[in-house]
Amino acid sequence: MRKSSGFLQCGFSPPRYRLGTVTQAKIFVVDGEADVASLVATALHYEGFETAVAGSGAEALASGPRFGPDLLVLDVALPDGSGVDARARLRRGGCAAPAVFLSARDAAEDELKRLTAGGDDHVPKPFSLEELNARVRAVLRRTRPGVRERARLSFADLELDEDAGEVRRGGVPVDLAPTEFALLRYLLLNSGRVLTKRQILDHVWEYDFTGGEAVVQARISGLRRKLDDRGPRLIHTVPRVGYVLRMPRPG
Repeated sequence: MRKSSGFLQCGFSPPRYRLGTVTQAKIFVVDGEADVASLVATALHYEGFETAVAGSGAEALASGPRFGPDLLVLDVALPDGSGVDARARLRRGGCAAPAVFLSARDAAEDELKRLTAGGDDHVPKPFSLEELNARVRAVLRRTRPGVRERARLSFADLELDEDAGEVRRGGVPVDLAPTEFALLRYLLLNSGRVLTKRQILDHVWEYDFTGGEAVVQARISGLRRKLDDRGPRLIHTVPRVGYVLRMPRPG
């Protein structure tokens, strides 16, 4: 996915899109793996961000200043060199946007310290889109004061606090595993919308996960057991389609 509208000078700029008190942001995805770059950009665009992609450091340097990103999602290992070096060259060209680096899971400790310096963050590959989205929003909240749109999600008597990593139903804490937390967050973001097992799998599990869709059903069942003890069922099965978060229907 490539989006080229609304080019501005690179760096931090005034808010461009607001939903209530919500400020959206422009995110530049730079990754040499075209499938990964497209998947990440599409997922972030679905979350409401404006996105653009590049497949190398040279392409990022050529198009980044015109796009004017508020944040970079940048692979450390690009086809034409280091993502860290590409980011440094972007900064020298006037692009002060923070970065979420995509790095190898076994990266050395000194490299990780370098990747998290100056307000940046890193996500080891492979990663789930939910994890990446959470890191992106955390960096934006630190660096752009207006971006706090989804730190707290709620539906009926169910509340999820992203910053605190807590879930409550009827004011009572619910202890969830990390995958359950990410799954519930995705359902809350799409309350009232039927989600297929494939959509859930693509957003909650790591992008290279090779397991089947049965894992979604198992996790949904576990999540229901923890939530249904506190009130009426909110996660409903739509036969032969998937799941939806909604209030129970009368009768």
